[in-house]
Amino acid sequence: MSNKELDPYTAKAEKDNLTPQEKIEGLHAIVKNVKVGILTTRSTDGHLHARAMAPAGPVQPSQVTLVFIANKASHKFDEIQNDSHVNVSFYDESTTNWASYAGTAKVSQDKEKIAKHWSSAVSAWFGDLGDGVHKGDQNDPRVAIIEVIPEEIRYWVATRSKIGQAVDVAVSAVTGKTAAPGDLRTITMNEIQLVQGLTTK
Repeated sequence: MSNKELDPYTAKAEKDNLTPQEKIEGLHAIVKNVKVGILTTRSTDGHLHARAMAPAGPVQPSQVTLVFIANKASHKFDEIQNDSHVNVSFYDESTTNWASYAGTAKVSQDKEKIAKHWSSAVSAWFGDLGDGVHKGDQNDPRVAIIEVIPEEIRYWVATRSKIGQAVDVAVSAVTGKTAAPGDLRTITMNEIQLVQGLTTK
């Protein structure tokens, strides 16, 4: 059971003085800089499987969902069908910033959505099978959208350089104080629902 008194790092790092939109802007900065996330799904035997995938976007300033274009013939779709709960994480090695989306995945083959997020580079992941049907374009029946609808998003933003972080950790180790060289932010379910409600009107 979590206990903030016994977890002084989290208590010190957590920051809740931003508006939902300010939190989203900080989140987008990480996603756009990293470009590739790790989508984790659960198989029927309970094992967690992760793979690197590049989201299409975000395309709207208040967007909290993640959209991926993927091959419907791949194993991840079987796993999403079995258990739609997923996680998508991002890590920026240059800054140590990270983000974690916890939510559910929704699969769609809506042509308008595919066209909205399609780019010519995506076709390289499908290939033309030469049968006149599976051509690797946006009309290929293998092409599908995975939309991750978050229930909670947590991310961390460094407030010091890597050197500053190392100094903070070293000093804290010597003095017995708690290191917190960054801000830990949470976009809650209520905030997600609020933003989604505003952006869908």
